[in-house]
Amino acid sequence: MRWQELSTPIGGLGIAVDGTGICRVQFGGAPPTRTPAADPLFDDAADQLGRYFSGALTEFDLPLSVNEGSAFERAVWRAIAAIPYAQMRTYGQIAADVGEPDAARAVGTACNHNPLPVVVPCHRVVGAGGKLVGFGGGLPRKRFLLELEARVRIERDFA
Repeated sequence: MRWQELSTPIGGLGIAVDGTGICRVQFGGAPPTRTPAADPLFDDAADQLGRYFSGALTEFDLPLSVNEGSAFERAVWRAIAAIPYAQMRTYGQIAADVGEPDAARAVGTACNHNPLPVVVPCHRVVGAGGKLVGFGGGLPRKRFLLELEARVRIERDFA
């Protein structure tokens, strides 16, 4: 695994790649023990994340490499990846989507274990009634991402 750090409006994001694709996005930047490495995947990730944060990109098209997680977690991550830009789903809705309607708390745990936050948009998963709860990057980052997407959607719908 090779790492680079990307500066974003929500702070540093550590981006890791393996031989297949982007395998980890980490809030707070790249691990200090890692040596930055050059790779065209980093350039592509930096470009797409930059366009996302500027409001010019609403859907990522990056090769992803996820080699971890239980079958349930992977199902949750796929369901999260399918949430359209600027929309939200509740933990309970995701639980029902993956065939485990009583597993809302387990969905929250799976969201917390998401190895690719922002790219696999776990920030779009909220508590019942739209309440902002639980986010590995902290609620201020979750709020920022949701507000960014809402603003871009409004600007596009009313332009």
